[in-house]
Amino acid sequence: MKSKFLYIVMLLLAVSCSSEFNQPLEPTEAPYVEGEILVKFSTDVAAMIDQATAEGTRVTRSGDADVDGLLAAIGACSVERVFPVDSATEAQTVESGLNLWYIVRFDSSKSSAEEVARRFAALGKVQIVDVNRTIKRAYTGKATPLSKSRLEQMHTTRAAMSDPLLSEQWNLINSGDHFTKDGVVKSVKDADVQCQGAWERSTGDNSVIVAVLDEGVFVEHPDLAANIWVNEDEIDDMDTDADDNGYKGDIYGYNFVHNSGKIVSNAALDSGHGTHVAGIIAAVNNNGEGISSIAGGNGSAGSGVKIMVCQIFSGNTATSILSTVRAIKYAADNGAVVLQCSWGYISPRSNVYDWGESYFNTKEEWIAGSPLEREAIEYFTHYAGSPNGAIEGGIAVFAGGNESAPAAGFPGAADEYVSVAATAADFTPAVYTNYGPGTTISAPGGDQDYYFDYVDENHNYGEVGCILSTLPYHVAESGYGFMEGTSMACPHVSGVVALGISYATELRRHFKAAELQQLLVETAVPIDSYMTGKKEYCRYVADIGPIQPMLLNLNDFRGQMGAGQINAAAFLAAIAGDAGAEMVFPNIYVAKGGKTAVVPSRYFVDGQSLTYTVTIEDSSVASCENEGGKLIFSGLESGSTKAAIKASNGKSFEFSITVRRDANSNGWL
Repeated sequence: MKSKFLYIVMLLLAVSCSSEFNQPLEPTEAPYVEGEILVKFSTDVAAMIDQATAEGTRVTRSGDADVDGLLAAIGACSVERVFPVDSATEAQTVESGLNLWYIVRFDSSKSSAEEVARRFAALGKVQIVDVNRTIKRAYTGKATPLSKSRLEQMHTTRAAMSDPLLSEQWNLINSGDHFTKDGVVKSVKDADVQCQGAWERSTGDNSVIVAVLDEGVFVEHPDLAANIWVNEDEIDDMDTDADDNGYKGDIYGYNFVHNSGKIVSNAALDSGHGTHVAGIIAAVNNNGEGISSIAGGNGSAGSGVKIMVCQIFSGNTATSILSTVRAIKYAADNGAVVLQCSWGYISPRSNVYDWGESYFNTKEEWIAGSPLEREAIEYFTHYAGSPNGAIEGGIAVFAGGNESAPAAGFPGAADEYVSVAATAADFTPAVYTNYGPGTTISAPGGDQDYYFDYVDENHNYGEVGCILSTLPYHVAESGYGFMEGTSMACPHVSGVVALGISYATELRRHFKAAELQQLLVETAVPIDSYMTGKKEYCRYVADIGPIQPMLLNLNDFRGQMGAGQINAAAFLAAIAGDAGAEMVFPNIYVAKGGKTAVVPSRYFVDGQSLTYTVTIEDSSVASCENEGGKLIFSGLESGSTKAAIKASNGKSFEFSITVRRDANSNGWL
């Protein structure tokens, strides 16, 4: 198989795109970063460190005698919070305990990180210790680019959207005739994600944000640019943190590899993976250009979900757990509600000869062995979204892995998250996909080895049966190309989830994240009836041609592909049913002398066409003005008052306004 996208953490992380030769890769760097460890201190020690930091000093000691004795012994040069202070979200950071995690940097010539971690674990004022494990992305093979000449040949359209390449996207609309040759059919009508029916309800709302944790995304791609999230509170200055969230210059997200607001998608060894993933979710629809996407809108203003770029890989540069957890928390704190993760550890049931020993065999081992990672993902699933929005909490979606193993890899295999297996265009499992325990659902991922006999003079084995999406120009001159893997299946699910949240937003319906995740599972298309007999394929067809025929026993996959294949149309129909609750206008918290802005149209159906009247019971506590479609609440005096809002259609809500004296501009103490 052509592309490989895998991550090495101490031993080897699970693949996200299918492997080329299934050969074990040896880490080229240390399994963890030397000279630093990650420590979760007790509350009192953390408070002393924070106090010293607030005084503007470079912190090298904690204020606790036992801790400081060890810091001196190891030659500590700094103690720094893992997650920078963001005043808007600090209260929930403290509530979650993530404020207690620190990076301790020290003289690596004196002791190894592993030894220092053991010594810190013995201290009474330390809760948890972890090394900062190295995460190395390695792959052999790139995406298969779509040439400009092929692009011109493929310029046909489907009625659903004006995008000329939609007819080649069987993963979105499968007519059942994509792969028919010499009487052999390897395509089934509607073996897709059911976009056609879903688009009749929603094509994506621009208030919904999907965080893509991957390589950098080519944010200027003409088929993506309009749907890239922009941090309106930041300015175009890489050296300034205008919004005071702890990250300088984060216009489109953040580059956690290089600790910079500059997103990089064209490093010499970049595969284009992040851009490809982003295109599946939210390439701009109905713009007469390139591809369609699941939740990319309909070409009108306000449609199409947004892609937040959380870059955790760049070229062959290794990243770390530190970069990954910061990206996860950043996503939650800055408005993302879907976490798109085409990465994970290798399956606990993978072939040891091909892949090496699994790092985590059970959920318990993963929680114990990667505690900060676990806490960061839990923060996202709990604190993303809003109690007054379409979704309360966030949904984390992971690739299941491509080791052909009968178990999904962690973290996705944990039952709180969504782990995705990959299918071909006839509902059969892709020959590389993981399946079985830990698998939540399936989605199209491509299967070039299966379509070995569908090649003619205009094609090559690297594109037939794969997923077509956007790519940076340094990878594909046309800006488009093909990839396959569970990391391609994964964004199909992320896109459908985002589309569902968009529809809930438009209906002004409110859901807990767990409720939407359950609906996703309940509305999946059963595919066990396709798991019979043998599936013929040619292993490594893109590299050596169709000379290694093999058979896959489909009976082994019965009941093992999660709930079935994702169904966007049924998912949105369920959201329109009796599930969830009516969205309500939120209670307002504002600082004395401060202001808080609220967009009232977000809480009323067809709210953009309505006008609003706000009445405040005690006008000495707070006031409200309507400015450009926003309600601006001003805190006048400490206290609380009842209030009400009434729309021009007669719909009304009661709410409260609380003004706090010692609070920041957002009303948080």
